[in-house]
Amino acid sequence: MNIPDIYKNTFFILVLILILLFNSALIMPQTIKQEPVKIEEYNKIAQVIVETALRERKGYKYLSELCEYGPRLSGSENSMKAINWAYEKMKSLGFDKVWLQPVMVPHWERGEAESCTILDLNKELSTLALGGSISTPVEGITSEMIEVKTFEELEKRKDEVKGKIVFFSRALDQGKVNTFSGYGGAVNQRVNGAIEAAKYGAVAVVIRSITTKHDNVPHTGVMDYNDTIPKIPAAALGNIDADFLNNELKRNPHLKINLKLSCKTLPDAQSYNVIGEITGTEFPDEIVLVGGHFDSWDVGCGAHDNGAGCIQTMEVLDLIKRLEIKTKRTLRCVFFINEENGVRGATEYANYADTSAQTHLAVLESDRGAFTPIGFYAETDSIEILERLQSWLTILEKANIEWVRKGGSGVDVQKIKNAQLHLGYVPDDQRYMDYHHSANDVFEEVHPREFELGAAAITIMAYLLSEEGL
Repeated sequence: MNIPDIYKNTFFILVLILILLFNSALIMPQTIKQEPVKIEEYNKIAQVIVETALRERKGYKYLSELCEYGPRLSGSENSMKAINWAYEKMKSLGFDKVWLQPVMVPHWERGEAESCTILDLNKELSTLALGGSISTPVEGITSEMIEVKTFEELEKRKDEVKGKIVFFSRALDQGKVNTFSGYGGAVNQRVNGAIEAAKYGAVAVVIRSITTKHDNVPHTGVMDYNDTIPKIPAAALGNIDADFLNNELKRNPHLKINLKLSCKTLPDAQSYNVIGEITGTEFPDEIVLVGGHFDSWDVGCGAHDNGAGCIQTMEVLDLIKRLEIKTKRTLRCVFFINEENGVRGATEYANYADTSAQTHLAVLESDRGAFTPIGFYAETDSIEILERLQSWLTILEKANIEWVRKGGSGVDVQKIKNAQLHLGYVPDDQRYMDYHHSANDVFEEVHPREFELGAAAITIMAYLLSEEGL
């Protein structure tokens, strides 16, 4: 049968178009963007999650219960009481599995005596020992003081240091929009100040508290020693008294200071990570993990840092249970112990995860306070994964999430190498350093709507990861 050339050409063109369409379908990324029915379904579920969290405020209530136990420094009696509360709470919420993972943790106590006094003026300054500091003699350490702002200045003036107390007076840079960046620019004097000062014969160190709030509440935090360098006591001053000391040293560089601390480090103590999960219906051995560190410093009650982060992630599972949502993958919540002064809980869990037959699809940490949600950091070099997460923004924005971008996840989840994706929940950070590591960090400073919006945002992200994968 003879076919006219015009029909032959038309036929070949149609065949070519069909081949191209077929190949495009094979290579085109199958993302949520191409499935409007799913978007509509996910939007409805996200809206219900947000409304339920905001109206019922159950996570906020759980946080109030936790804060009744007070500060939860690793190794302390309060810490163990809080761990037992969390274990029983997860069981009462009906999670499919709840267990305790044993961890040996450091045990440091600040003791009763804690003062820094300008003897010439008989004025006591608002003082808080840094976490891990050694004690002074019972009578304290009395000496003149040298004030410096940086380690470089300390090195230049090293011949003036021997036998003196070094005062690191550098403040957090208030010009930084991102307060974590400002914190990062000042925190080395807290962590390594005692090491650097002791190199040149200093007898003690005090630092200006690293905070965005100009009050007189001192902020603690971990500090390090080097076994090859003498260990000297270290403490923080409230910002107002740090200003006062700065001014007085200008008037009289030979002021006599007496520092008294009665800190002590005890033998390591038995502690635990608290773990709960809801088993996935289709891929039970693929884990979407959410969590935060359960320990806090020993002042305030660790409401923002990091009771809120833990309870928000526990409420992820609780919301899924309350709303009777069945997830394809297993949702797991981990309360990591000992992030503040050792990261041993995260290390222990990572050892377990990295040798497990299960796969951690994604691990997400909440450890930036309970403020208004704005985004998620994704610790990935995969453009495809990042674009996939960003394609969910129309759903995540129901909980006020504005962006997903490349960035750091969290100290605890970073330890888990057996994870395809590491995520960090990011609320607004302008007020976080007001409370961080201080007596300001109390339940009354947590706003219920901000807290619950954060819980809802993390829940939506965890749910999408469970259903869509990577």
